[in-house]
Formats: sequence, structure tokens, C-alpha cells
Amino acid sequence: MEPWETREWFAEYLDALNRHDLEAVRGFLHPAVRRAHLPAGAEAWIADLAELQHGFPDWQWKRIQLLVEDERLAVHLRGGGAHTGPFAHVGPTRRRVNIASFAMFRVEKGLIAEASGTDDAEQIRAALL
Repeated sequence: MEPWETREWFAEYLDALNRHDLEAVRGFLHPAVRRAHLPAGAEAWIADLAELQHGFPDWQWKRIQLLVEDERLAVHLRGGGAHTGPFAHVGPTRRRVNIASFAMFRVEKGLIAEASGTDDAEQIRAALL
């Protein structure tokens, strides 16, 4: 993909995340996507997003910066929402959480094949305790 195509592709991915459309998100993931320090596979990725959406039904991501080099993306996002459901074994606190997220993606034929970056779930959990 050309850099402008990659930017449009990422905007569509982010839109699917913010609509909480897990089936659309799945369409951006390689079935065997590898994640640093997290379980591999699209199903594990989707399960993590489902848990986030359950705990934070209003969670939204905002793109701060996106850098594209060949098939690699460096992404800085801000995410936030109100904790109104259980998340990471913590009952609803009604606290608003806002985190910075940094990730590197390798995209292969329009699918995320590898991802690494900050542990968003750990940051969110720390903000709740």
C-alpha cells in the first residue's frame, strides 16, 4: 500500500474500533496475528477488545500521530471512556479513564500481521485501582 492508502486504511480500522464493530475489526486482522507479550491470533485480539467494550461501553480512540514506512505503522493514540462494567477483574467504578497508547503494526496484504506496543489493559487497570 502507498502511504496515503495506509492512512486511509488505518482511519477505517480506527472507525471500526470506535463503532465497537468487532466483526469489522476482525476484517483488519490476519487470523494468526502475532502480538508481543499477548496471546496470538485474531480471536484473542477480538476477545480483548470485547472485554474493553464491556467494561467501557463508551470507549473511544483518537489518533494523535501515525507514521508509515513501507508495511510498518507507528501509531500514537489516546483512548478513554467511563468504567461502567467489569474490566480485568475490577467491578465498575464509574471512573473516567484516559490513556496514551503507542503501537507498531506490520501490515501484510491489508491485514495486521504483527503488533507490539504499550500494554493498554495494564494501563487501564492501573488507572482503576
